[in-house]
Amino acid sequence: MIHRSPDHSRRERRTALALAGLLGTAAVLHAARPEPFDSIVPTSLPGEPRFWTYASGVAEGAVAAALAYPRTRRAGGWAATRLLTAVFPANVSMALRSSGKAPGYRAIAWGRLPLQVPLVLCALRIARRPR
Repeated sequence: MIHRSPDHSRRERRTALALAGLLGTAAVLHAARPEPFDSIVPTSLPGEPRFWTYASGVAEGAVAAALAYPRTRRAGGWAATRLLTAVFPANVSMALRSSGKAPGYRAIAWGRLPLQVPLVLCALRIARRPR
């Protein structure tokens, strides 16, 4: 049996809540300001971009809630791993479409791509934590 220190458990909880906060904020932004998200929906997806903007916002909100609640935290970690992987093509699309935009926008667009890796790894750590 693995014994975890109280500090380790608190750190895991804080990590899960931080990721929940990030995803929850993104969910609210998808609803409050959908236009920027519409513009990064890959054109290969069927239907209107607004549908995908709202759908991904709902998914982010649901995953955030799962991460925040201790009983569903592990499942939330797996869901966050899948969600963060699924939205990666939109982030690539944003970066590829950033030419001609302001330098700050381009920096954010390209800078998001490597940041996705630690977010996925964080979600995986939450998902794989011992019961």
